[in-house]
Amino acid sequence: MSAHNNNDPKDPIHNQSLNLHFQHILSRGLANPQRRRMLVGSLGLASLSVAGWPTPAGAAQGAASELKFDAVAKSLVDDVVLPPGYEYRIIHATGDALSAAISDFSAMGIETDDFSQRIGDHHDGLDIFFIDEKGNYTDKDTGRALLVVNHESSADAAFLHANGQTSGGRKGLKFDQFGEWDGGERPMQEVLKEINLHGVSISEIRRTKGQWAMVKKSPLNRRITPETPARVTGPVSQLQDIRNLLATRFSPTGVRVRGTINNCGMGRTPWGTYLTCEENFFPYFGRTEGPEPDAKTLTALKRYGLPMKSALDSRNSSQGWHTVSGSDEQMRFARWNLAWTGKSAKEDFRNEANSFGYVTEIDPVRPKSAPAKRIALGRFVHEAAVFSQPIEGEPLAVYMGCDGRNEYIYKFVSKAKWSPKDQGAGTKAGDKYLTEGQLYAARFNDDGSGQWVLLSIQNPAIKSAQSFSFTNEAEVMVFARLAADAAGATPMDRPEWGARNPVNNEIYFALTNNSDRFRVPGKTNAANPRAYSDADGKKRSGNPNGHIIRFKENNDSASATDFRWDIFLFGAEEDAGEANLSRLTAANSFSSPDGLWFSQATKICWIQTDDGAMTDESNCMLLAAIPGQVGDGAAIEVNNKMGTQSGRQKTFVGATLGEGRLRRFLVAPLGAEVTGLTETPDGKALFVNIQHPGEDTKSADLVAERYQSNWPGNKGYGRPGRPRSATIVITRTDGGVIGL
Repeated sequence: MSAHNNNDPKDPIHNQSLNLHFQHILSRGLANPQRRRMLVGSLGLASLSVAGWPTPAGAAQGAASELKFDAVAKSLVDDVVLPPGYEYRIIHATGDALSAAISDFSAMGIETDDFSQRIGDHHDGLDIFFIDEKGNYTDKDTGRALLVVNHESSADAAFLHANGQTSGGRKGLKFDQFGEWDGGERPMQEVLKEINLHGVSISEIRRTKGQWAMVKKSPLNRRITPETPARVTGPVSQLQDIRNLLATRFSPTGVRVRGTINNCGMGRTPWGTYLTCEENFFPYFGRTEGPEPDAKTLTALKRYGLPMKSALDSRNSSQGWHTVSGSDEQMRFARWNLAWTGKSAKEDFRNEANSFGYVTEIDPVRPKSAPAKRIALGRFVHEAAVFSQPIEGEPLAVYMGCDGRNEYIYKFVSKAKWSPKDQGAGTKAGDKYLTEGQLYAARFNDDGSGQWVLLSIQNPAIKSAQSFSFTNEAEVMVFARLAADAAGATPMDRPEWGARNPVNNEIYFALTNNSDRFRVPGKTNAANPRAYSDADGKKRSGNPNGHIIRFKENNDSASATDFRWDIFLFGAEEDAGEANLSRLTAANSFSSPDGLWFSQATKICWIQTDDGAMTDESNCMLLAAIPGQVGDGAAIEVNNKMGTQSGRQKTFVGATLGEGRLRRFLVAPLGAEVTGLTETPDGKALFVNIQHPGEDTKSADLVAERYQSNWPGNKGYGRPGRPRSATIVITRTDGGVIGL
């Protein structure tokens, strides 16, 4: 998830390539079909190429045929709203102590609140790892587990400082809560808090009398922050080249890096470890005056949204962490300055940003193990790490999204073949499966087919790329975005979380939205077919409501290079006329799909939103769906219209689910995003993260203690007043299975 990335026109777009399909490009005629009902005076959309809308006779084999809870209505209430018969409890919230020796969290900006020993902020991806009484990993529900939670952005860290974020160096100036650093010197204690609230929290939880709660005194509780030492891994033949790209003053040989940051989506390995995905790492870096980087470096900086000029450049949205003065023997602050101040990369931190943007593996049950950066899976703005179905003797695939407008969907295929004997082997198994393999990016064709294009210097399109001169495979991994540009991958509408349907092993990805800067009638493609004006509510254009795409690998093989695809669901308001391609109703309308997760117990597909398009009528939400399969719907032709622009686009939409198989299950507090989800194996306890309630609070209101949200303090958890992110657990009051 990307905080403050809900189709805001100010959001950065780093992919200017706008690659088109290499095959089956359809002519996009401008002739107007028979006029249909207009969307609030601004939208003409969709003439069907087949008659009617097919509705599946039943769910795919192995899944329930209908949801059993009452749909939750849209809500603007400052609370978590659930169906009748369901309740929630808070497991932990931002700032909760992981040790009995730490004081209770002030929630009022006290700078001694040390986040290296507290639950971090912006709860995001999460998973549960069961342990036996000796603390060893087990795949059985023992009533004792480690809950692993990602912590994403510090964009609203203002809540954690007494008077919001300050520069400290320019009297009277401070951050707007969600604005940019003003160029002054940042106070050390504020910066340390902001650094350490990122990363991952690992906490023991236990079930007592049917209720889960955190064990505050557990020796297994720990934090992994941006300052935690991490291992650099990659293909043996390329490891030295990788280290050269990561060399800094902290580690001149590039064998060590520090920490993980902006931890968003996640993955769970078949061997029982946790993969944390590093998303928007670029806002944390600045650049002071210094020598101009070479042209190749500038190309890479631009493609990754990193500062190309001095710290006061208007495009630099740095947090100003590099400005802290005073003793810095541990190089905690200097590392965030990308300026070329030394004679080589070994004498400064010009390469520091190259150490972020990866899938990082963590072994929750081994507290002394170091996180491992899995460089072979590519460096980009990572969202999710979804494994193919493990099959003994076959390679494993990991599917990943890059969360940015016009970015790509990727796949890594392991060289090693899966052996169930590696279950429980920790990051040693990760060294086996996640260091050697092939990296690909997806190309979606207009006829419903697709290919995985190889990201390797052996690909002639990459080897001969004009925009960036690749010299070795390490550069392909570290600058994977540029490699995918050259290879001709399909630009997508913000690829977010992915998930694998356990019924048929099809892969789903949430495409959150796109803006009218890059998604207009003349710049659609079959996989991203909508470009329209939504005149309701927030009045946004492009693809403001997003959609969910799914694909099926050829022969169900993890190593396949071909697949078939369709669009599972289109987000829309129920009164959106012809933009409502999935025929949503008041019971299941949604916008900006973000998180995706399939239940192993019920086979429900859970859909989480991070919306900014229809928040005038509802807070963000969690929906439950029972999907069918790729190809169960229809080929359609969309007639896009934005102002005087128009264009026709062929695409493929999944079968209409109706309210029986798609319903709203939860609505979040004011300003909050719903993100991260896992469950107990019996499906009777659902863990969900509520991120950044009160996100739209303004600076003046912060100082005046007027907050958009007061959750969870308004519900009796902790000190009332400032909002906090939190992990909740949802159960049925009768003890039954969630959703059915």
